[in-house]
Amino acid sequence: MPAPGSDRLIVALDVETAVEARVLIASLGDAAGFYKVGLEMFTAAGMDFVRELKSQGHRVFVDLKLYDIGETVKRAVAQVAKVGADFLTVHGSRAVMAAAVAGRGDSSLKLLAVTVLTSFDESDLRQMGYACDLPTLVELRVRNAMDAGIDGVVCSALEAARVRAIAGPRATLVTPGVRSAGASAGDQKRVATPAEAIANGADYLVIGRQVTRSSDPRAEFLKICEEISR
Repeated sequence: MPAPGSDRLIVALDVETAVEARVLIASLGDAAGFYKVGLEMFTAAGMDFVRELKSQGHRVFVDLKLYDIGETVKRAVAQVAKVGADFLTVHGSRAVMAAAVAGRGDSSLKLLAVTVLTSFDESDLRQMGYACDLPTLVELRVRNAMDAGIDGVVCSALEAARVRAIAGPRATLVTPGVRSAGASAGDQKRVATPAEAIANGADYLVIGRQVTRSSDPRAEFLKICEEISR
């Protein structure tokens, strides 16, 4: 039986093969039911693996951060919508978001715009040529996403409260870079604990290495469930 709070956790299947992903899913059992298929897993197993997860009754977040010419994005989004995926990420460009909305059509697929990756900080933005600071860029992308008809955004838990104030109560906020106190931050620079993310207004938390690299993934997952249910 799913643990309280588990419906707000998305487990990132950031492993090399579908076989490893299946082992991880089996170890979590009925504790978890929402999985993220990102670039690594998608390039390893493709859309067939998304179909497999959906056929097993799981919710699936396809995290591809689509960024291409409008027609290509539109057609790619339509393909993801066909398999019944629940969430899909796209780049926060106005043209890309408009094409994604058109490609989604009347399906139930939720589109999420990426604000600024949680592995980026102010110095990274300067190196990329942005003249504004990080909060300003995040706010601009959130406003553009809402104007484009996007369902929600992916943002750092540290910015979730401000994003919620801009996006409104109906927007879906997904926060990666979430770690329990004491867990390694890895390559993430803007991180928060699960409790902080929820308190700041996040709807869903993406959990990766803390669970997937654990010797006991189920126990670690349930530990996070307990943190957010409190």
